[in-house]
Amino acid sequence: MFHLKTYFLFLTLSATLFCFSQEYSISGTVLDTNGQPIEFANVFLVSEDAETVIKGISTDDKGFFMLKNLPKNTYILKASFIGFDGHQETIVLTEDLKLEPIMLQESSENLDQVSITVKKPSLIREADRLIFNVQNTALVEGSMLDVLKNTPGVLVVDDAITIKSATPTIYINDKQVYLSSADLNQLLDGSSANSVTSVEVITNPSARYDAASGVVLNIKMSKNLIAGYRGSLSANYTQGVFPRYDFGSNNFFKNKKISFNINYNYSKDKINRDGDDTVNYLDDTNSLDQSWRSRTNRNTKSETHSLNANFDYFIDDTHTLSFSANTFYLPYFRYSIDNNTIITDENANFLSRFTADNLSRDDKYNLGFDLNFNRRLSKGQLLFNAHFTTYNYERNQGVLSNFYDGNNTFDNASAFNTNANQDTEIFTSKLDYNVPLNDKSSFETGVKYASTRTVSDLTQFDVNLNTGAESLNTLNSDVFDYDERIYAAYANYSLNTDKWSISTGLRVEQTNIEGVSAATSIENIQDYLEWFPNASVQYNLTDNYNVYTNYKRSISRPGYADLNPFRFFLNENYVVSGNPNLVPTFIDHVVVGAGLLNMFTVEAYYKNLDGAISEIPRQDNNTNIIEYINVNFDKTIEFGFDFATYFNVTDRWYLYAVTSFFNLEEETDFGNGVVNQNQWSNLSILQNSISFLEDNSLSATLSLTYYGNHLEAFQTVDERLFSELSVVKSVLDKKGVVSLSVGDIFNAQDIRTRVRYQNQFSFGKSDIDNRYIKVGFRYKFGNTRLETNERSIDLEELKRLDK
Repeated sequence: MFHLKTYFLFLTLSATLFCFSQEYSISGTVLDTNGQPIEFANVFLVSEDAETVIKGISTDDKGFFMLKNLPKNTYILKASFIGFDGHQETIVLTEDLKLEPIMLQESSENLDQVSITVKKPSLIREADRLIFNVQNTALVEGSMLDVLKNTPGVLVVDDAITIKSATPTIYINDKQVYLSSADLNQLLDGSSANSVTSVEVITNPSARYDAASGVVLNIKMSKNLIAGYRGSLSANYTQGVFPRYDFGSNNFFKNKKISFNINYNYSKDKINRDGDDTVNYLDDTNSLDQSWRSRTNRNTKSETHSLNANFDYFIDDTHTLSFSANTFYLPYFRYSIDNNTIITDENANFLSRFTADNLSRDDKYNLGFDLNFNRRLSKGQLLFNAHFTTYNYERNQGVLSNFYDGNNTFDNASAFNTNANQDTEIFTSKLDYNVPLNDKSSFETGVKYASTRTVSDLTQFDVNLNTGAESLNTLNSDVFDYDERIYAAYANYSLNTDKWSISTGLRVEQTNIEGVSAATSIENIQDYLEWFPNASVQYNLTDNYNVYTNYKRSISRPGYADLNPFRFFLNENYVVSGNPNLVPTFIDHVVVGAGLLNMFTVEAYYKNLDGAISEIPRQDNNTNIIEYINVNFDKTIEFGFDFATYFNVTDRWYLYAVTSFFNLEEETDFGNGVVNQNQWSNLSILQNSISFLEDNSLSATLSLTYYGNHLEAFQTVDERLFSELSVVKSVLDKKGVVSLSVGDIFNAQDIRTRVRYQNQFSFGKSDIDNRYIKVGFRYKFGNTRLETNERSIDLEELKRLDK
């Protein structure tokens, strides 16, 4: 480790030598045609190719501005203000420069008459990512979750966001957002997409990202350069099996020294889910002994509050201090399960039945705080981040089971209660430095430290139904203390020319883990140093043809709760168990592809997951208990071929289509022989976006996704068809937006699964609450031309809280 730290310190010190070049300034004033100064006008420099913003500033009350610490170069200077035509000029900077007054002409159209041209989404394929541009399209009139649902390659299924079989890391403006799947969906569904410019599907993240970030979804928000206030109010009504409501408010303010935004969302939901599951218990010869068919109704009632706030203080032209808060509060969560299980023999003759009523009430909060410092150097920038999260999750559960004999007559009953709690504290700090080596290449390096401490406890009480007295069940009660520390460092190099696009890097992470179970004295101690290389190469044969390849090694660590050795009973026969013997999954991912005519891509990929972690149901044919537990598989390999096209059929009609054929192979030994399964499957997506009316104020988007029979953790999941139609209409001089969405049009999204290997034999169906009609309205006020720098910050470690 000493040599490693010395190496990265050398890289960082060497890179800073680029900072000591001669620096100059540009100053001037911005006036109107009457010679009056314009306060808060925006003045900024962009690179000579007009692709990169170098530096920006707002004028003071005298219209004066000064851009400092600039190296010799050729720039384009731009000045703008609401209601005025913009100004642009080319500047060759060789010394301190004072410009002649910049005169802005008043626009011939006032603000309320500005017509915003609605565009179609566009798609850009790079070696390591796919960029889906949505700015000024109808998609930004919905929520961030709506944008992700329409992003090519992204699949949102049952509160889970996936890219093929991989769970991506979510970023907003390059800042991580890590919550449980349900909490993340709540945050994205309640956040307006009005300021989203693009979504980057980064299939080969650079070494700057955590090694656990195998795939990244980065939502890019437009950054504000205009002073003033902007806000919006939104409300949505959704009718599924039961009605659901949500309300949100987004607010942003900026002046010369500060930038502040605060976003709040409240939702009240009731979600229904019906299940029909059959477990066929087998005898010693694997012949049918008994069949247990369970019909289950699940209802979830919840109220949630989410609040995101960000404060930026612009100390001067080169230093910015930021404070962010990302909070999620669940004060009310009521989860009820009504179950009726019928037991029959091998000839389908009735033997007995039982009912199990499960009622739990949860309370949860997640409070995350970030302090950021950004220093712009004459070449490059230095970024520091410190983060703290406190997370608490409490669940109180009561279970009552009634048993009936072969004559369907009541026999006996049992009951138990559980109290569960998880307290987690996370602290991280990181330092990043990046510098352009020249106009075609750049270098970045950084270090990170992460500390996670979580204490989980579960107490089960058996209830005497005659007296109501509770007695502690020591076999199913425990306390689990978990401590994790990660030390990381990385270096990455990028090169971009007309012909070549290259990115290569290396990340190293040292992980120290200690987990202790108080009741069982089981210890989970891990200490490992791992290297994570990555590389992306793209070669442009012509303007219309390119080939590319990339490779990445990443890691997937077990969730904190998954390592907990608790056994959490849903009823007398269904239990969720932790596994303290879990180890991380290491993933090697290789892609080779080609882009044709800027309209088509053809891609082949191979992914090897060493020790893939999957939650599987395991039936015990002796005790008639189904146990859901996470295990490491011995072998998991996925490979396939993708074919995609994307183009504008007309100036009003955008189309994206992809079909993917892939094979998944899984293998492991459960102690009674090796199980190996593999299956080919198809995933096909068709998305259409069409604008109507002369001013393009009416638009419609139709998305269809077909997911064929496929393998998931030794379960065969039957084919499904996902469908959604959304219609958006601008009203009230484009200050208001009315939206209508219909989900699961063809009623083909329900889940059907089958398990059949060795002595495991079961199948089931879940009727999920995803058929809905959603009506929404959003009203914008204040300076509606403002573009925000809204962002949300959290950490990779948070992703594993609710696993």
